Amino acid sequence: MKVLLIKDVKNVGKAGEIKQVKDGYGRNFLVAKGLAKVATDEVIAQWREEQEKRAQEEAKEIARLTKAKEILESKEIKIQKQSAPVGIRGSVTNNDISKAIKEQFDIDIDKKHIDLKKPIKSEGLHTVDAKLGHGIHATLKVNVEAV
Repeated sequence: MKVLLIKDVKNVGKAGEIKQVKDGYGRNFLVAKGLAKVATDEVIAQWREEQEKRAQEEAKEIARLTKAKEILESKEIKIQKQSAPVGIRGSVTNNDISKAIKEQFDIDIDKKHIDLKKPIKSEGLHTVDAKLGHGIHATLKVNVEAV
């Protein structure tokens, strides 16, 4: 019996592979547990269509993230904080940077993806790394101004 594996199966193969297995194992275990489908021409064609669609969506997502990276690296992110006798009052956190990016450039970046070693406690220009997804990183220029 030929099956198309939907999920990785130990000692059989990885998802997307077509494997020859014994009839009972294929029907009673792999297909019954939802780990595989019987490899008919229709099932294989449908699976290939899904893979092509996923690849196209991923390519669009990567193009969008690359464009966002170019925008973020070419401009400064301005954040204003109250002044204190020395430096600024409080500190600039990754949450502040995330909100400023959303307000100034209308780009959503989760605060967890902004890599800030420690909060910024002085005014001036600082560089911060941000993970946008799909292995794309942007180096942000954050300009902290005391008001």
